[in-house]
Amino acid sequence: MSSAYHRKKQPERVRSQLLEVAARLSLEQGIAALTLDAVSQAAGVSKGGLLHHFPNKLALLDGLFDELVARFDRAIEEAMAADKVEKGRFTRAYLTVCFALDQGAEGQGWQALTIALIAEPHLKARWRAWVARRAAEFATTDSSPDCLLARFAADGVWLADLIRSHELDASTRAAMLEKLKALSLA
Repeated sequence: MSSAYHRKKQPERVRSQLLEVAARLSLEQGIAALTLDAVSQAAGVSKGGLLHHFPNKLALLDGLFDELVARFDRAIEEAMAADKVEKGRFTRAYLTVCFALDQGAEGQGWQALTIALIAEPHLKARWRAWVARRAAEFATTDSSPDCLLARFAADGVWLADLIRSHELDASTRAAMLEKLKALSLA
């Protein structure tokens, strides 16, 4: 009988930790500098443990994409559930969530993913597919030019937040959000 210590396996916790570290490292050092070795070392996980979850860098980026888009979708669904007006509901939820992306750790994950979206053609295609799927899903309520304009503006705010190109105080940001939400009702 062995008296060796056996750590309880927690695969979901390890996977989440690897994704958090990958997001942080890609934000700090750039996607090109993101390596499996760097992620495993920074996460305190063996390379074999990392490879168990993510066999290559693209799988790691896909995992990060999947995790963040799932969170994004949940946040949009929650915002939609609180909105009783059907016309433009998806657009208002998208605006609400995008305007909140810069806050806290969630924003860092999105910053990392946005950089990856720009750099990785595979992830660009996956994002385009998400946009097309959601646009088709809400075509009857959110396909007006005003809704599209509002979502494009939210994407611009998202990019401005990413590169820190504009300093917006909270009241200006809130006023912009309300003006864009009004477009979804036009």
